[in-house]
Amino acid sequence: MPNTLMDTNFHFSGQKSVYKGKVREVYTLENDILLMIATDRLSAFDVVMPKGIPYKGQILNQIATKMMKATEDIVPNWLMATPDANVAVGKACKPFKVEMVIRGYMSGHAAREYSAGKRILCGEPMPEGIKENDKFPDPIITPATKAEQGDHDEDISKAEILERGIVSAEDYAVLEKYTKALFQRGTELAAKRGLILVDTKYEFGKTKDGEIVLIDEIHTPDSSRYFYAEGYEQRQAKGEAQKQLSKEFVRQWLISNGFQGLEGQTLPEMSDEYIESVSERYIELYESITGEAFEKANVSNIQERIGQNVSNYLNTIQ
Repeated sequence: MPNTLMDTNFHFSGQKSVYKGKVREVYTLENDILLMIATDRLSAFDVVMPKGIPYKGQILNQIATKMMKATEDIVPNWLMATPDANVAVGKACKPFKVEMVIRGYMSGHAAREYSAGKRILCGEPMPEGIKENDKFPDPIITPATKAEQGDHDEDISKAEILERGIVSAEDYAVLEKYTKALFQRGTELAAKRGLILVDTKYEFGKTKDGEIVLIDEIHTPDSSRYFYAEGYEQRQAKGEAQKQLSKEFVRQWLISNGFQGLEGQTLPEMSDEYIESVSERYIELYESITGEAFEKANVSNIQERIGQNVSNYLNTIQ
């Protein structure tokens, strides 16, 4: 099995602090610069799996980079450079404490809520008489925020966001506008690849100059769900599962092995063979989403490679 990047402990020039998320590690440097490293960690049901997925971090970072560049004409983003296959460098921002989730189809979490009898999700109505993976009449925005206890995401409505002062009404209007514009562009980009962008999430931050910008990842298989357009209508008509591109296949494997991140459940063992199959699936996702062949970075010593590439880049800007 190729080496994987599970953790980092760098000390870059001008480094001020480090934040470690479920998948990404963010280094704050002097001069309002953020350095984000995409690891090979795999998270599902808000739980980090014990084994990494070869090349996953590179795949997520490179898809996000391509999608940032493909949308920068309609929504400003934080990105400045990508000095390494797993690394993005950009402007430091104060993140908004909401994730802007937008859904064009009733799939995943929305479908699970619908099947449980709910017809309102995050304050947004879901019409009667539709079935799993049907298209909504119009996309709905269903925000999420971090729980006060723990690190899991919680559904929240626009009204509650404004009532609790999590985001101002003025800023939220911008987040809504940007979310809809990005989803429209993402839908168009996916269609060119024979794909349907089903749902996705966007995260935003505000620079020290007060500009709201897109941050984190965009249109990756970790943050988005894609269906293959070919055969979609036929599969819906027959009540068959849709052929999709996302990490939902990992969630389904976990569910079939008795794990949904609930208290008392035991995480199933992922064999090397299964890990390899997940890596191959991520490579397929990359090539399907971008239309380009995936070029594997040198993973003989990932830490050394990243450290050298980042240091070389920082020497050019400091």
